[in-house]
Amino acid sequence: MPNAIIPAMNAPLRSPRPIQALSDQLISQIAAGEVVDRPSAVVKELLENALDAGSTQITVRLEEGGVKRIAITDNGRGIPPEQMPLALARHATSKIASLDDLENVITLGFRGEALASIASVAQVTLTSRTNDAPHAWEICGDKHSQVVPSSGSQGTTVDVRDLYYNTPARRKFLKSEQTEFGHCAEVVRRIALSRPDVAFSLSHNGKTVDHWTVSPIDKRSAHVLGGEFANARLPLDESAGPLRLHGFVGLPTASKARADGQYFYVNGRFVRDKLLTHAVRSAYQDVLHGDRYPSYVLSLDLDPALVDVNVHPSKIEVRFRDSRAVHQFVFHAVSRALAQTSATAHGTAPAPVAPNPGAIPWMRDAQQTTFSAQFASGFGVAQRTADYGALFATSDTPGDTVQQSATATFAPATTTLPQDEFPLGFALAQLHGIYVLAQNAKGLVLVDMHAAHERILYEQLKNALDADAMQVQPLLIPVTFHADAVEVGTTEEHQQTLHALGFDISALSPTTLAVRAIPALLKTADAQALARDVLRDIREFGGSRMLLERRNEMLGTLACHTAVRANRSLTLPEMNALLRQMEATERADQCNHGRPTWVQLALSDLDKLFLRGQ
Repeated sequence: MPNAIIPAMNAPLRSPRPIQALSDQLISQIAAGEVVDRPSAVVKELLENALDAGSTQITVRLEEGGVKRIAITDNGRGIPPEQMPLALARHATSKIASLDDLENVITLGFRGEALASIASVAQVTLTSRTNDAPHAWEICGDKHSQVVPSSGSQGTTVDVRDLYYNTPARRKFLKSEQTEFGHCAEVVRRIALSRPDVAFSLSHNGKTVDHWTVSPIDKRSAHVLGGEFANARLPLDESAGPLRLHGFVGLPTASKARADGQYFYVNGRFVRDKLLTHAVRSAYQDVLHGDRYPSYVLSLDLDPALVDVNVHPSKIEVRFRDSRAVHQFVFHAVSRALAQTSATAHGTAPAPVAPNPGAIPWMRDAQQTTFSAQFASGFGVAQRTADYGALFATSDTPGDTVQQSATATFAPATTTLPQDEFPLGFALAQLHGIYVLAQNAKGLVLVDMHAAHERILYEQLKNALDADAMQVQPLLIPVTFHADAVEVGTTEEHQQTLHALGFDISALSPTTLAVRAIPALLKTADAQALARDVLRDIREFGGSRMLLERRNEMLGTLACHTAVRANRSLTLPEMNALLRQMEATERADQCNHGRPTWVQLALSDLDKLFLRGQ
């Protein structure tokens, strides 16, 4: 350890001072340290105030990343001149007046300290005019300032200059001008996404950077998140009791290497909540590779009394009264949206076409026996021959004699049926033993047959397993381990949930837990580590997604090894059967790792390739 550090660590404590009240200026500067940590925080607070004032048009002007100047102008209700000094005072607000108001907050801002905190670390000028006033009024952020007449249209302008001019130590922690501007621009984008009914304009150093006119949410989200998201998103709008979730979820093809395309709002407020993030991430785990991040714009609406937005000074975190119910609702809503296929996304999936015995080869006796034995012994589920009648042979050897299943369903190898009723159309040929080429009403469809068949098998395995109750594996010798008070309390409070998950865990003492049974699916896992993980999940989210993830990993491996291989020649009836299965299978548009299983080439795309019509 450097010698220079030792005296500082061993230095005597400063002699105690008498208890005294802090000055208003110091109190505001302390509050500013929590709320106004960088220019983007100022932008956020002022934009929220503008929206609370009923604005329909907001202009944001920045200079030098917001450090030199932040000027935000709105066309809202305005502030009467007699109330303008109060607007700059600490803990003064028009948005709450009682504890009941605080527990039912419906506005974005409500703490009554934003303007006072900003004025304590910057030079602030407030100009405002109500609709019945003959002219605007102006006041500076100094407590000795007077309200004076000014010019301006209806609404309010807050002009913030020289941020941290009187706290140079804090100014040293700011990043470069472009970095700070980037943070400010992101705040404007977040708020613009939440209010497509409001027009926003953003300029930096005198140049207009972005402008959003009033538009529907689909156009606003496409403008903010870009064309890649707009072309690969699914709409979502579900309600359950007091909860409503609506917006768009991106397809796995719109995923990113960073989590910078994720926008979640609770009652119009942008939040970063680990419970909500976990719920959405869990819904994607079946279609997205672990190192990729989904993109989405989602809004959760609920009774304000069911959520506490006052748990963090910046109001970016929330706490739900029933976190488990919210988690499960969001998870299932997003899962159902992602379960849409090429068929269900455009209407009702077609009914299965009448079977033609002998059209689809079935597994050889040896393969069927091996597959069924693995499934029955490894996962505790009885064999269901009928469930797998539509699966394809996995042999790569030409000329093998295989059984044929009378339960297989497929579309005939003709195109006499209306193609618009079958989104993936009908097969034309096979390319290099890897891709299926099909014709639909739009043009040409290319299918990766192994990836598509893998998804079909995977979903069938999951459905078969879900049809049975959770199989339990009793332990010959209970596994005991030391547990803390939180783990013991979670065990005692959530016995019903643990039993539903296939666990028998009980407390032997205030510091010891015993595991007597675990799910048969995970009978080879470390019982102690498994129990700790499950208890942690239940404590944080009300259930355990970890079990589902482990189960699905095993089923995914089995589906991958069982799916039809590349270089396997398929007949037209077999290819058509694959297309029909894809249309009737959830999440069939992506493989288990998020890659597309098929792509569409429209006739217009083909015309461009051949310069037709030019």
